[in-house]
Amino acid sequence: MKVAVVGATGLVGSKMLQVLAERNFPVTELIPVASEKSVGKEVTFKGKPYKVVNADTAIAMQPNVALFSAGGSTSLEWAPKFAAAGITVIDNSSAWRMDPSKKLVVPEINGKALTPEDKIIANPNCSTIQMVLVLSPLHEKYKINRVVVSTYQSVTGTGVKAVNQLMNERKGVSGEMAYTYPIDLNVIPQIDVFLDNGYTKEEMKMVNETKKIMGDDHIAVTATTVRIPVMGGHSESVNIEFEKEYELDEVRKALAATPGVIVVDDPSRQQYPMPKDAHEKDEVFVGRIRRDETQPKTLNLWIVADNLRKGAATNAVQIAEYLHQQKWI
Repeated sequence: MKVAVVGATGLVGSKMLQVLAERNFPVTELIPVASEKSVGKEVTFKGKPYKVVNADTAIAMQPNVALFSAGGSTSLEWAPKFAAAGITVIDNSSAWRMDPSKKLVVPEINGKALTPEDKIIANPNCSTIQMVLVLSPLHEKYKINRVVVSTYQSVTGTGVKAVNQLMNERKGVSGEMAYTYPIDLNVIPQIDVFLDNGYTKEEMKMVNETKKIMGDDHIAVTATTVRIPVMGGHSESVNIEFEKEYELDEVRKALAATPGVIVVDDPSRQQYPMPKDAHEKDEVFVGRIRRDETQPKTLNLWIVADNLRKGAATNAVQIAEYLHQQKWI
C-alpha cells in the first residue's frame, strides 16, 4: 500500500513513521511530504531512506492513504485536493474536527461510523482522545451528566521548539522561546489562544470534541488546560458526575475490560499512572479511582497517555488499520 505522511519531518510526523513501522502497517511505498524547504531531504523508514516531496508530487504518486500532521492551514488547503484525487486523508490538525460533514474518530469508540465515502477523517485532539477512551465505557454503563477536567500537558504537545526551550532552560542556555514564559520549574495555565469566553481553544476543543465523539450533546464538559515541564505524556484530573449510582469495583472492572485502557490503581503500594511510565506506549492509563465524597454519583480519576502516540500518531494509524481491514484502502 502506498502511504503518504504529510508533515513527515515534524515531531508527530516522525512519530507516525515510527508507529507505522512498529505496527507493521502494510506499507509498500512511503511518500514523505513536507514544506518546500524540506523537499529533497531524506527520512528513514524501516532502515530505508526516502526523499521528501511536496504535496503536488505526492498527489501525482497516488497514495492509498495520507496521514496529515502539518497544521490546520496546510490541511485546509491540501486535504480536499488529496481527497478529490481519491486519496483517503486522516488529518491530525483541528481543521476538520468540528466540521459536521467529517467524522471525528477514536476507533475503539466510533470507528464503526466510518464508511468508504469518508475521504477526510479527523483525528481528535490529544487530550480529548485519552479522556474519551475512559469516559466511553462509563457513559455506556452509568450515563455521564457532567465532566470537570484539568490537564497537565507535556511540552511535546507544542513541538520541537518547546522541547528545545525546556532543555535549554535546564542547561542554562538561551535560545528561541516557544512560550512567553519559562517552562522549566514553572506551570503555564494557557494552551493555545484565549477566546472571548475566557477559555482557551484547547479547553473548548475538549468540550466540543468530547460531545461529538461520544455522540451526546447533553454531556456538560468544562476544562482547564495547563502546560507543565514534562516530556512523557499528558495527564488529566477528571471529575465525572453520573446519572446512575455506581460501585468502585464495577468501575475498575469496566475500565480494565476496555480495549486500549490499562488500570493502574493501587494506592497502598503507591501505584498510579505517571507520564514517564506512559512514554512510548499506545495505551491510556487510569488510576486514583475514588468516589467524590462531596456529592452523589460522582467519581474522581487520573488519566495519563503518551500524547504523541495514542494522542496523535497511533490513533491516526489505528484509523488507517480499520480502513484497511474493511478493504476501503
